[in-house]
Amino acid sequence: MHRSKVIATFRPPFLLLTPICVGLGVALAIFTATEIDCKLALVALVGALSAHISVNTLNEYFDFKSGLDLQTKKTPFSGGSGALPMHPELAWLTLIIGLATLLSTVLIGGYFIYKLGMIIFPIGLLGVLIILTYTQWLNRNPVLCLLSAGLGFGFLMVVGTYVVLAGEYHNLAWWVALVPFLLVNNLLLLNQYPDIQADKAIGRKTFPIVFGITASNIVYGLFMLVAYAAVITLVQQKQLPTLSLIALIPALLALFSLAGAVKYGENIAQAPQFMAANVAAALLTPLLLAVSLLA
Repeated sequence: MHRSKVIATFRPPFLLLTPICVGLGVALAIFTATEIDCKLALVALVGALSAHISVNTLNEYFDFKSGLDLQTKKTPFSGGSGALPMHPELAWLTLIIGLATLLSTVLIGGYFIYKLGMIIFPIGLLGVLIILTYTQWLNRNPVLCLLSAGLGFGFLMVVGTYVVLAGEYHNLAWWVALVPFLLVNNLLLLNQYPDIQADKAIGRKTFPIVFGITASNIVYGLFMLVAYAAVITLVQQKQLPTLSLIALIPALLALFSLAGAVKYGENIAQAPQFMAANVAAALLTPLLLAVSLLA
């Protein structure tokens, strides 16, 4: 039982985002006629998963220690796993796992520096800084909190994977990474709505706390529009194949989520279908984009 509770602190359902973002980087490398080293791609995936597990478990540990977990109303999409309040004796193990996976991430980054040189160092350094500062510091700055998740999964994972495989940066990689950057920001933004009161109680300053629900909904809508407009623009400019327009299909889910956010605001957890649609949009859009590049 304890093993399953520890694994719960990894937040397994959300780990699916990592192979999708890494996969988008791999697909982009193949699309640009890069000869793929499958071993490097696998190591990149392991490094990305280590980073994701590290930030999740450290977040679980610090949220438990701060007392936030005891105030948060857990939903399937927000409020953490709920494992540590039920099993506080596992807190130390969760911390160890968070630090061990961080060390794994650093070691894999060191391996890539050895293989590729310092070209990958800025991405690795920024990733480690996000892991270390996300819970304790970034959540106390509304703009950094808003952008950090998308930065990690969009730009760092997608572009980082591309650089690992191609050995160089490419303008198209940055533009493609813009899509998950914006949609993952929206994923975390909407998930913060049910936690507003609990987060406020421990001194967090997330975007919805500082600027309110209306401003957050406007940001959500703008991010959504720019993400899908980027796909259309890249196809029009023939930088992406016409098939990439299939990535627009999940826009309907994002619109549905926005409608729920406008209607329910802070109480959106009462209608979890809107939060579920938001998760689906953030996952399906980069997945379909990757599929279109490989077809």
